This record gives sequence, C-alpha cells and structure tokens, in this order.
Amino acid sequence: MIRRSPLAIVAIMLPVLLVSLIGFGGYLTFTRAAIDPVTSADAIIVLGGEHDGREAYGVSLAEQGVADTVVLSDPYGAKDPVMKKYCDKKSAEYTVLCVDPVPSTTRGEAIFTQQLAQERGWKHVIVVSWRYHLPRARFIFGQCFDGEVTMRPVPRTYDFSLVRWEYTYLYQLAGFVKAGVQGGCENV
Repeated sequence: MIRRSPLAIVAIMLPVLLVSLIGFGGYLTFTRAAIDPVTSADAIIVLGGEHDGREAYGVSLAEQGVADTVVLSDPYGAKDPVMKKYCDKKSAEYTVLCVDPVPSTTRGEAIFTQQLAQERGWKHVIVVSWRYHLPRARFIFGQCFDGEVTMRPVPRTYDFSLVRWEYTYLYQLAGFVKAGVQGGCENV
C-alpha cells in the first residue's frame, strides 16, 4: 500500500484548485463580461490590440450614425497597412482620428480620451475592445475619464486553448492590480 503524506496531497491539490478558481472566475468575469447596449455617443474609441475587426466595427458604428467621431488607438507605426487604410479614410458623415497613446496601454488610451473630451466637449464615449478586456478597460476609464462610457466588444469569437484562456485571465487580473496601484489619472 502506498502511503501519501498530507503535504504531498496539498502540493498536488493546491495548484489544481488555484488553476480551477482562476479559470472559473476568469470565465465569469472576463469571458462573460457585461456588454452595454449601443447608444448615441460623442465618439467611438477603438482600443489597440489585434487587427481583429475592431477598426471596421468602430467605423461601422459611425456609419450607422452612433457617433460622428471615431478615435483609433494607433501604437502600430506609420507603415501599418490596416491603420493606414482607416487613418486615411475620408467621410462627410464622420471623422476618423488616429492617436498614438502615451503610454502605449489602456491607461494611455483613457488619458487621450479624457484630453480629447476636454478639447471637444465630449460627455459620452463608446469604447471598443476584446470582450474579456472590457471589465479592466471599464475600471481604467473610470479612473481617467470624467464622462459616461459604453463598453462594446469586438464582434468575434475566441478559439483559445484552456492554457491560453488561463494566461488571458491572469494577464487581465495583473492589469487590474497594476491599475489599482497606479490610481487615478488626475496628475497626468
């Protein structure tokens, strides 16, 4: 008969429990994040990330008359073909602005949104990002933007492995901790 020590059982069970809690909590918090209904706004802010249809979605909202300004976060550089396509877009119905966030983070995007809102008198923006990023983006925009924020996900599905989801949840949790430590954006 094999005798197992309590320490060995804990050493096995603790990582399994931790991974399970992060996976279940992450699923509920991030993968099933709340989505706000689309309403009229002063501007549509498309956060940086993958070129996964987010730019097209932001522009499509403007084409539907949701807002007359689309702001694309553009940390990609002048030679990026996707951003060149959208940043050079001309329309009589809406304006496209491309802004390089400083710092090149969600916080930097919230900061430039606040600055543009002050310059242009915006009170309400729609923020577009990955669905699993919406809770953290909402928190950061709450720290840095004085107006109303509507959060909208990029309309897509995610074919991630369990390991990739676990990493994504941990990354988002770490981002929450960082944002909490940084605090508000008043002194920026």
